[in-house]
Amino acid sequence: MSPLSTMLRALVLLVVLAGGAAAEGLSTVPLHSEPQPLPEVSFTDAAGEPVTLQNWRGKVVLLNIWATWCAPCREEMPTLDRLQRRLGGDRFEVVALSVDRAGVDVVRKFFDEIGIKHLAIFIDQDMSLLRELAIYGLPATLLIDPDGHEIGRLAGPAEWDAPEMISSFQDILNEYRKDDEKP
Repeated sequence: MSPLSTMLRALVLLVVLAGGAAAEGLSTVPLHSEPQPLPEVSFTDAAGEPVTLQNWRGKVVLLNIWATWCAPCREEMPTLDRLQRRLGGDRFEVVALSVDRAGVDVVRKFFDEIGIKHLAIFIDQDMSLLRELAIYGLPATLLIDPDGHEIGRLAGPAEWDAPEMISSFQDILNEYRKDDEKP
């Protein structure tokens, strides 16, 4: 089985698990049969320094686009924090990118209020990223391979730290092991 087909199987599981409830209004965008190029997008970190997705080249990235005023986003944020705590490192990163126009202070306050400890603050205050990435609702999450290509997308909230999700991400990470890491 090719790495892409294994990865797509894991992503299908991810979508099924995350969307376990059409009754809750979760919608998904179809998974890609091939990795898709992403436009060069930039945003800022908590210090106001420019950042691009190139900063995570070589890692699998779960890019979650959210806002403090989005109720489903607020609910899923602790699960993203726990996912980052569990899997974050030199091969995987959860990048929680806020599109709050009010700026970094409102995001920092929200993180402090709910105890987010493992996610860094990133912000796209002018919301240009939504258009550039064709995001039509929040939250939206893109799964990005180590080469910077989009390999999956989920529209709507998910329970990112569910055991089945963790297992799916571990399978994906195993597909992207460097040759010197393989048994």
